[in-house]
Amino acid sequence: MISYEDFDKVDIRVGKIIKVEDFPEARRPSYKLQIDFGPEIGIKKSSAGIADLYKKEELEGTLVLAVVNFPPKQIGPFISEVLTLGLPDEEGKVVLVRPEAEVPLGGKLF
Repeated sequence: MISYEDFDKVDIRVGKIIKVEDFPEARRPSYKLQIDFGPEIGIKKSSAGIADLYKKEELEGTLVLAVVNFPPKQIGPFISEVLTLGLPDEEGKVVLVRPEAEVPLGGKLF
C-alpha cells in the first residue's frame, strides 16, 4: 500500500496531441507525439506504442493523460519527456487513457 501523499507526487495531467510522427526505430509499433499541456507545462514529447490500434490522423486533437514529472527517458534516438498513459487490451495492444469530455489543458488528475 502507498499513502495518498505518495500518489500525490505523481503529476498526471491532460494534454492535447498536436503532432504525430512515425517512430520506425521503436521495437513495437509506435508514434512520436507532441502534446500540449497548456501554458503552465507547455508542449512535451512522448513516445507511445499505440500505432497498431490508432491511425495518426485520428490522434491529432485528441486529449490524453500523461505523467509529466518523470525524468526524460531515452528511447532509441528519441527522448520522451512525459509518459502517455494507456492500458493493455486482450491482445496486449495499448489503449489510451482519455477523458470522455473536453477539459482544460494541463488539468491535474486527482
